[in-house]
Amino acid sequence: MINKEKASISIMKIICVSIILVLISGIGAMAVNTNLKDVKVVLANGYELTVLTAKSTVKEVLDENNIILDENQKTIPEESEEIKIGSVIKIVDKSYNEVQIAKVSEEGAKATLEQLLNSYAPITEKIVIEQVEIPFETITKNTSGVTGNATNKILQNGKNGLKEVTYKVKYQNEVEIEKIQLSEKIIKEPVNKIVQVNKAVTTSRSGNTARTTSNVPATNGQVYKVTAYCACMKCCGKTNAITAMGTKAAAGRTVAAPSKFAFGTKLNINGHVYTVEDRGGAITGNKIDVYMNSHAAALAWGVRYLPVSVVQ
Repeated sequence: MINKEKASISIMKIICVSIILVLISGIGAMAVNTNLKDVKVVLANGYELTVLTAKSTVKEVLDENNIILDENQKTIPEESEEIKIGSVIKIVDKSYNEVQIAKVSEEGAKATLEQLLNSYAPITEKIVIEQVEIPFETITKNTSGVTGNATNKILQNGKNGLKEVTYKVKYQNEVEIEKIQLSEKIIKEPVNKIVQVNKAVTTSRSGNTARTTSNVPATNGQVYKVTAYCACMKCCGKTNAITAMGTKAAAGRTVAAPSKFAFGTKLNINGHVYTVEDRGGAITGNKIDVYMNSHAAALAWGVRYLPVSVVQ
């Protein structure tokens, strides 16, 4: 009887072990058949998520992980694309790459590979030093009090000066795309031309005829060196004509003056009233800059020495 019980127990053990082996083999077979893949999902905010999935398309992977796209989002590759082991799914804005496509479309069929590559050519920077002439000024001396018929007489010939200007220049495809002045150094000061005349005049740039001021009402203010500028890169380094005060510069109204004159101060410059609205790195001491509508007008103004007083 005892032997029969022992034999029965051994048979039960064999059956249990067999069942366990069958289950293990079945699970292994299921794992192989499911073909699990590791896939990386890069969200729009840059967060990366690695998932293990048996799904076959991009959309199925997103649905499985409860990832919902906004109306303005898309996936790369597309949602209908199949995935493989190691696939990367990126969620991006729908406008992604459309700018580059638009540029190519504008070129049309004439676009070449060389033209496209040139659009992405690297930008190089160089320090360039140029020598620039400094025009001399013409200073006039009034001899209206002299008896008799006084004639114009050159008391001193003028000579142009020379300065060394350092720029930082950016190039793309060997074409200059930006030029910024870093510094300037005076090598040779200009020598003013001094002319004795028989009527009241003002000064001017070399090569220009001196202008008379006999019909303009003058003030009893201090004499200032008055130059001119416009809203160009050469004069201001910008072209929007916005003053340091925040106003839009206007010819006949705006002047740049030293900080001793507060913004909004009215200045009588040789009989014309201007408003202090701007500043300038070179506008110090007894210097004032009058705003003009064009660079040509600023050059035509030249340099003048005029009486300036504050309008009370």
